[in-house]
Amino acid sequence: MKEVIFNVHDLVLIFTIFLCLSFACFLLFIKKGKKQSNFLLGAFLIAQAALPLDNLINFGEAFKAIALTVSPNLFYSFGLAYWIEAPLLLLYIRSLIYKDFRLTKKDLWYFLPFVLYTLHFTDNWLLLDHHLKMEALQGDGISSSTIADRITHIVRECLRFSFSVLCLIELHKYQRHIKHEVAELVSVDLTWLKVLVVGFLVIRVNAIFVALAIIFSYEIGIQIDHETLGLTSNYAILLLITSLIFFSAGHSTLFKGIDNELDSQLDSEKDKVADSFDPEEIKAIETYMEQNKPYLNHLLTLENLANQLTLSPRYLSTLINRHFEKNFFEFVNYYRIEESKHLLTLAANQKTTMLNIMDGAGFNSKATFNTFFKKLVGVTPTQYRKDYWQAQQ
Repeated sequence: MKEVIFNVHDLVLIFTIFLCLSFACFLLFIKKGKKQSNFLLGAFLIAQAALPLDNLINFGEAFKAIALTVSPNLFYSFGLAYWIEAPLLLLYIRSLIYKDFRLTKKDLWYFLPFVLYTLHFTDNWLLLDHHLKMEALQGDGISSSTIADRITHIVRECLRFSFSVLCLIELHKYQRHIKHEVAELVSVDLTWLKVLVVGFLVIRVNAIFVALAIIFSYEIGIQIDHETLGLTSNYAILLLITSLIFFSAGHSTLFKGIDNELDSQLDSEKDKVADSFDPEEIKAIETYMEQNKPYLNHLLTLENLANQLTLSPRYLSTLINRHFEKNFFEFVNYYRIEESKHLLTLAANQKTTMLNIMDGAGFNSKATFNTFFKKLVGVTPTQYRKDYWQAQQ
């Protein structure tokens, strides 16, 4: 019982495997919600579990000995997950941010590198004679690898990095266009997911450095400590996976999907001259906003307002953007600022807190309230009320 089976570094990898597989099972078999998002995140986590297992088999002395007794095919096979986990994360993010997201045939192109490398791996490893495999596994896998293998390693890590950049682009697009569909951004805060995506991006940059360090060490003769770089990534991945599980479990339902067709339409119409809309229709919208005050609903969305006005969301969005020259977020919050100005000039509200004024005007965020008020009025809400009542004396 005193024999040391594995070290702390191995424990980090084992714990990462356990976390990934446990939450993947939870997503695939227990958790309710968006089934497609759960499936993609579960598949991503399974792929993430395969990566530390690949490290344990190829570089953990105790695990390497066990794997040799089972089958040499265990070596390098789990490394196929490197080619599939990045596109799975991208598709998971898209499934969160787009309404009615569906996997299409075009999405299969993301998995082409995985298919090509699997064919290469099958031909160059799995179909090799058993004796040749056992002979190849006797030495140090890193030092004995070919220059072609090392170049493939760099290509793989650059590909993973590219997918991380695509993830950031998707989040940026979501944050830019969500203002066309919601009037309150508190419930669609992306900070947690951005941190995770940036975290994976940094890890993939580090993986590129590891690949380059191996080439410098074994091909050029400049020794770089690639082992420490690799170990650092192992610990960072454990932290990121733990964060992903925590935040995705509690926050993924907060996403308000954007309409991809609406998004494309708005982009294509940026350079068009504003069309003329029916003046009576414009007047009816303004009258409805002033009399019915739908903006007092903290959770008002483009779809909600369109239903109240018996218009299509796409048409209403186009009208707001091209006639009022505002996005939906700005359009609704303009009326909220007008309401807050009215509330601040009521005698009964001279001592009312700004939080109550903000809430009474339909705002759900103090930061949004203060920012919009200062932008549209020129002074803070507090200063506006003070100036108003001083002028009445």
